[in-house]
Amino acid sequence: MIFGLSSRTLGGVHKIAFEIGPVTVTWFGILVAVGFLAGLWTASRRARRVNFQPDTILDLGPWLLLGAIVGARAVFVATYWPEVFAGHPIYEIFMVQRGGIVYYGGLIGSSLACIIFARIKKLPLWRLADVLAPSVALGSFFGRWGCLMNGCCYGRPTTMPWGIQFPKGHDTYPNYVHPTEIYDSLLNFALYGALAWLFRRRKFDGQVFGFYLIGYAALRSFVEMFRGDYTQEHYWKGMTPAQLISIGIAAAGFLLLWMQRRNSPPAVNAGKVAVPNKA
Repeated sequence: MIFGLSSRTLGGVHKIAFEIGPVTVTWFGILVAVGFLAGLWTASRRARRVNFQPDTILDLGPWLLLGAIVGARAVFVATYWPEVFAGHPIYEIFMVQRGGIVYYGGLIGSSLACIIFARIKKLPLWRLADVLAPSVALGSFFGRWGCLMNGCCYGRPTTMPWGIQFPKGHDTYPNYVHPTEIYDSLLNFALYGALAWLFRRRKFDGQVFGFYLIGYAALRSFVEMFRGDYTQEHYWKGMTPAQLISIGIAAAGFLLLWMQRRNSPPAVNAGKVAVPNKA
Protein backbone atom coordinates (compact mmCIF):
# COMPACT_ATOMS: atom_id res chain seq x y z
CA MET A 1 0.00 0.00 0.00
CA ILE A 2 1.09 3.54 -0.65
CA PHE A 3 -1.12 5.19 1.94
CA GLY A 4 -1.01 3.88 5.50
CA LEU A 5 -4.57 3.86 6.81
CA SER A 6 -3.55 5.13 10.22
CA SER A 7 -0.75 7.58 9.58
CA ARG A 8 -1.07 8.38 5.88
CA THR A 9 2.69 7.88 5.63
CA LEU A 10 3.83 7.00 2.13
CA GLY A 11 5.57 3.86 3.24
CA GLY A 12 5.33 2.43 -0.27
CA VAL A 13 7.27 5.26 -1.89
CA HIS A 14 10.59 4.00 -3.23
CA LYS A 15 12.58 5.69 -5.97
CA ILE A 16 14.23 2.48 -7.11
CA ALA A 17 12.10 -0.26 -8.64
CA PHE A 18 14.93 -2.78 -9.18
CA GLU A 19 18.56 -3.06 -10.15
CA ILE A 20 20.17 -5.22 -12.80
CA GLY A 21 23.91 -5.19 -12.21
CA PRO A 22 25.06 -1.59 -12.62
CA VAL A 23 21.72 -0.52 -14.10
CA THR A 24 19.21 1.10 -11.74
CA VAL A 25 15.58 1.28 -12.85
CA THR A 26 13.43 3.84 -11.04
CA TRP A 27 9.68 3.94 -10.60
CA PHE A 28 9.75 7.44 -12.04
CA GLY A 29 11.24 6.12 -15.26
CA ILE A 30 8.84 3.17 -15.42
CA LEU A 31 5.72 5.27 -14.92
CA VAL A 32 6.82 7.98 -17.35
CA ALA A 33 7.50 5.23 -19.93
CA VAL A 34 4.07 3.69 -19.27
CA GLY A 35 2.47 7.11 -19.77
CA PHE A 36 4.36 7.68 -23.00
CA LEU A 37 3.44 4.27 -24.42
CA ALA A 38 -0.22 4.57 -23.34
CA GLY A 39 -0.40 7.99 -24.94
CA LEU A 40 1.20 6.79 -28.16
CA TRP A 41 -1.10 3.78 -28.39
CA THR A 42 -4.30 5.75 -27.82
CA ALA A 43 -3.18 8.38 -30.32
CA SER A 44 -2.50 5.70 -32.94
CA ARG A 45 -6.04 4.39 -32.41
CA ARG A 46 -7.44 7.90 -32.74
CA ALA A 47 -5.48 8.57 -35.91
CA ARG A 48 -7.81 6.47 -38.07
CA ARG A 49 -10.60 8.98 -37.51
CA VAL A 50 -8.71 11.64 -39.46
CA ASN A 51 -7.28 9.47 -42.25
CA PHE A 52 -3.85 9.00 -40.66
CA GLN A 53 -2.21 5.61 -40.64
CA PRO A 54 -1.52 4.42 -37.07
CA ASP A 55 2.08 3.80 -38.15
CA THR A 56 2.42 7.54 -38.71
CA ILE A 57 1.90 8.14 -35.00
CA LEU A 58 4.25 5.32 -34.06
CA ASP A 59 6.93 6.79 -36.34
CA LEU A 60 6.46 10.11 -34.59
CA GLY A 61 7.07 8.51 -31.17
CA PRO A 62 10.90 8.70 -31.09
CA TRP A 63 10.76 12.33 -32.22
CA LEU A 64 8.38 13.22 -29.41
CA LEU A 65 10.45 11.31 -26.86
CA LEU A 66 13.71 13.00 -27.80
CA GLY A 67 12.13 16.46 -27.93
CA ALA A 68 10.41 15.96 -24.58
CA ILE A 69 13.55 14.76 -22.80
CA VAL A 70 15.76 17.54 -24.16
CA GLY A 71 13.21 20.27 -23.51
CA ALA A 72 12.19 19.04 -20.05
CA ARG A 73 15.76 18.67 -18.85
CA ALA A 74 16.91 21.98 -20.34
CA VAL A 75 14.22 23.96 -18.50
CA PHE A 76 14.91 22.10 -15.24
CA VAL A 77 18.63 22.83 -15.46
CA ALA A 78 17.97 26.50 -16.21
CA THR A 79 15.47 26.81 -13.34
CA TYR A 80 17.40 24.95 -10.64
CA TRP A 81 21.00 25.65 -11.66
CA PRO A 82 22.03 27.45 -8.42
CA GLU A 83 20.53 24.85 -6.08
CA VAL A 84 21.27 21.60 -7.94
CA PHE A 85 24.02 21.99 -10.53
CA ALA A 86 26.30 24.90 -9.59
CA GLY A 87 29.63 23.55 -8.36
CA HIS A 88 28.90 19.98 -9.47
CA PRO A 89 30.41 18.06 -12.41
CA ILE A 90 28.94 19.10 -15.74
CA TYR A 91 27.86 15.53 -16.53
CA GLU A 92 25.19 15.83 -13.80
CA ILE A 93 23.16 17.78 -16.36
CA PHE A 94 22.60 14.58 -18.31
CA MET A 95 21.56 12.34 -15.37
CA VAL A 96 17.88 12.36 -16.36
CA GLN A 97 17.29 8.92 -14.86
CA ARG A 98 17.53 10.48 -11.39
CA GLY A 99 14.56 12.73 -12.06
CA GLY A 100 14.67 16.45 -12.55
CA ILE A 101 12.54 17.44 -15.52
CA VAL A 102 10.06 20.25 -16.09
CA TYR A 103 6.81 19.39 -17.83
CA TYR A 104 6.44 22.63 -19.75
CA GLY A 105 9.94 22.21 -21.13
CA GLY A 106 8.95 18.75 -22.34
CA LEU A 107 5.78 20.11 -23.92
CA ILE A 108 7.70 22.79 -25.78
CA GLY A 109 10.44 20.38 -26.87
CA SER A 110 8.03 17.72 -28.11
CA SER A 111 5.94 20.37 -29.88
CA LEU A 112 8.99 21.54 -31.81
CA ALA A 113 9.81 17.93 -32.70
CA CYS A 114 6.22 17.43 -33.90
CA ILE A 115 6.45 20.53 -36.10
CA ILE A 116 9.65 19.28 -37.73
CA PHE A 117 8.17 15.80 -38.25
CA ALA A 118 4.98 17.21 -39.80
CA ARG A 119 6.99 19.35 -42.22
CA ILE A 120 9.21 16.46 -43.26
CA LYS A 121 6.26 14.11 -43.76
CA LYS A 122 4.06 16.87 -45.25
CA LEU A 123 1.28 16.25 -42.72
CA PRO A 124 -1.34 18.81 -41.62
CA LEU A 125 0.18 20.02 -38.35
CA TRP A 126 -2.92 21.00 -36.40
CA ARG A 127 -4.79 17.84 -37.37
CA LEU A 128 -1.84 15.86 -36.05
CA ALA A 129 -1.81 17.97 -32.89
CA ASP A 130 -5.50 17.19 -32.32
CA VAL A 131 -4.78 13.47 -32.53
CA LEU A 132 -2.04 13.78 -29.93
CA ALA A 133 -3.64 16.23 -27.48
CA PRO A 134 -5.81 13.85 -25.41
CA SER A 135 -2.94 11.40 -25.17
CA VAL A 136 -0.62 14.06 -23.78
CA ALA A 137 -3.00 14.49 -20.86
CA LEU A 138 -3.17 10.71 -20.41
CA GLY A 139 0.61 10.51 -20.29
CA SER A 140 0.65 13.14 -17.56
CA PHE A 141 -1.78 11.05 -15.52
CA PHE A 142 0.82 8.28 -15.27
CA GLY A 143 3.81 10.61 -15.09
CA ARG A 144 2.61 12.38 -11.96
CA TRP A 145 2.42 9.06 -10.12
CA GLY A 146 6.08 8.73 -11.06
CA CYS A 147 6.67 12.10 -9.40
CA LEU A 148 4.98 10.79 -6.25
CA MET A 149 7.24 7.73 -6.15
CA ASN A 150 10.25 9.95 -6.79
CA GLY A 151 9.26 12.34 -3.99
CA CYS A 152 9.40 15.42 -6.20
CA CYS A 153 6.81 18.08 -7.07
CA TYR A 154 5.51 17.83 -3.51
CA GLY A 155 3.02 20.08 -1.79
CA ARG A 156 2.96 22.61 1.03
CA PRO A 157 2.32 21.53 4.62
CA THR A 158 -1.35 21.01 5.37
CA THR A 159 -3.69 19.95 8.16
CA MET A 160 -6.32 18.66 5.71
CA PRO A 161 -7.37 15.05 6.32
CA TRP A 162 -5.99 13.93 2.97
CA GLY A 163 -2.52 15.30 3.66
CA ILE A 164 0.31 12.79 3.15
CA GLN A 165 3.64 12.26 4.88
CA PHE A 166 6.71 11.22 2.95
CA PRO A 167 9.13 8.79 4.61
CA LYS A 168 11.86 9.92 6.97
CA GLY A 169 14.68 11.58 5.06
CA HIS A 170 12.42 13.46 2.66
CA ASP A 171 12.68 17.25 2.63
CA THR A 172 9.16 17.59 4.03
CA TYR A 173 9.39 15.04 6.86
CA PRO A 174 7.72 14.99 9.40
CA ASN A 175 5.12 17.40 7.99
CA TYR A 176 1.96 16.33 6.23
CA VAL A 177 1.73 17.94 2.81
CA HIS A 178 -0.77 18.38 0.00
CA PRO A 179 -0.59 15.41 -2.41
CA THR A 180 -0.05 17.74 -5.37
CA GLU A 181 1.16 14.89 -7.57
CA ILE A 182 -2.20 13.17 -7.11
CA TYR A 183 -4.13 16.42 -7.66
CA ASP A 184 -2.29 16.90 -10.95
CA SER A 185 -2.70 13.27 -12.01
CA LEU A 186 -6.45 13.11 -11.44
CA LEU A 187 -7.08 16.47 -13.09
CA ASN A 188 -5.10 15.33 -16.13
CA PHE A 189 -7.19 12.18 -16.33
CA ALA A 190 -10.35 14.30 -16.33
CA LEU A 191 -8.79 16.50 -19.03
CA TYR A 192 -8.01 13.39 -21.08
CA GLY A 193 -11.66 12.31 -20.94
CA ALA A 194 -12.90 15.77 -21.92
CA LEU A 195 -10.49 16.06 -24.86
CA ALA A 196 -11.25 12.54 -26.11
CA TRP A 197 -14.94 13.49 -26.07
CA LEU A 198 -14.21 16.76 -27.89
CA PHE A 199 -12.09 15.03 -30.53
CA ARG A 200 -15.13 13.18 -31.87
CA ARG A 201 -17.01 16.49 -32.15
CA ARG A 202 -14.30 18.92 -33.24
CA LYS A 203 -15.22 21.47 -35.89
CA PHE A 204 -11.79 22.48 -37.20
CA ASP A 205 -8.16 21.36 -37.03
CA GLY A 206 -6.39 22.64 -33.94
CA GLN A 207 -9.52 22.84 -31.80
CA VAL A 208 -8.62 19.95 -29.49
CA PHE A 209 -5.00 21.03 -29.07
CA GLY A 210 -6.08 24.60 -28.38
CA PHE A 211 -8.40 23.41 -25.62
CA TYR A 212 -5.62 21.22 -24.26
CA LEU A 213 -3.33 24.23 -23.90
CA ILE A 214 -6.02 26.22 -22.12
CA GLY A 215 -7.20 23.32 -19.96
CA TYR A 216 -3.75 22.25 -18.86
CA ALA A 217 -2.68 25.81 -18.11
CA ALA A 218 -5.74 26.21 -15.87
CA LEU A 219 -5.34 22.95 -13.96
CA ARG A 220 -1.58 23.41 -13.58
CA SER A 221 -2.02 26.94 -12.23
CA PHE A 222 -4.53 25.59 -9.71
CA VAL A 223 -2.24 22.80 -8.50
CA GLU A 224 0.69 25.20 -8.26
CA MET A 225 -1.12 27.04 -5.46
CA PHE A 226 -0.44 23.98 -3.27
CA ARG A 227 3.15 23.25 -4.34
CA GLY A 228 5.85 23.44 -1.69
CA ASP A 229 9.05 22.58 -3.53
CA TYR A 230 9.96 26.10 -4.66
CA THR A 231 12.36 28.42 -2.89
CA GLN A 232 11.43 32.05 -2.41
CA GLU A 233 13.77 33.04 -5.23
CA HIS A 234 11.57 31.19 -7.72
CA TYR A 235 8.50 33.35 -7.09
CA TRP A 236 7.69 36.49 -9.03
CA LYS A 237 4.94 38.64 -7.54
CA GLY A 238 3.67 35.57 -5.73
CA MET A 239 3.54 33.41 -8.87
CA THR A 240 5.52 30.25 -9.51
CA PRO A 241 7.50 29.73 -12.74
CA ALA A 242 4.85 27.27 -13.98
CA GLN A 243 2.04 29.76 -13.34
CA LEU A 244 3.92 32.40 -15.32
CA ILE A 245 4.45 29.99 -18.21
CA SER A 246 0.79 28.96 -17.97
CA ILE A 247 -0.25 32.49 -18.85
CA GLY A 248 1.62 32.25 -22.13
CA ILE A 249 0.41 28.70 -22.78
CA ALA A 250 -3.24 29.67 -22.24
CA ALA A 251 -2.81 32.75 -24.44
CA ALA A 252 -1.34 30.55 -27.18
CA GLY A 253 -4.35 28.24 -26.86
CA PHE A 254 -6.85 31.07 -27.22
CA LEU A 255 -4.91 32.51 -30.17
CA LEU A 256 -4.82 29.12 -31.88
CA LEU A 257 -8.58 28.66 -31.48
CA TRP A 258 -9.28 32.14 -32.82
CA MET A 259 -7.00 31.75 -35.84
CA GLN A 260 -8.08 28.23 -36.74
CA ARG A 261 -11.77 28.97 -36.34
CA ARG A 262 -11.40 31.82 -38.81
CA ASN A 263 -9.04 30.23 -41.32
CA SER A 264 -9.32 26.44 -41.10
CA PRO A 265 -11.70 24.37 -43.26
CA PRO A 266 -14.10 22.00 -41.47
CA ALA A 267 -12.42 19.12 -39.64
CA VAL A 268 -11.86 15.95 -41.63
CA ASN A 269 -14.31 13.18 -40.78
CA ALA A 270 -15.17 14.66 -37.39
CA GLY A 271 -17.29 12.30 -35.34
CA LYS A 272 -16.96 9.18 -37.51
CA VAL A 273 -14.36 6.58 -38.37
CA ALA A 274 -12.63 7.14 -41.66
CA VAL A 275 -10.98 4.56 -43.87
CA PRO A 276 -7.20 5.06 -43.43
CA ASN A 277 -5.08 5.97 -46.41
CA LYS A 278 -1.36 6.34 -46.98
CA ALA A 279 -0.85 9.48 -44.89
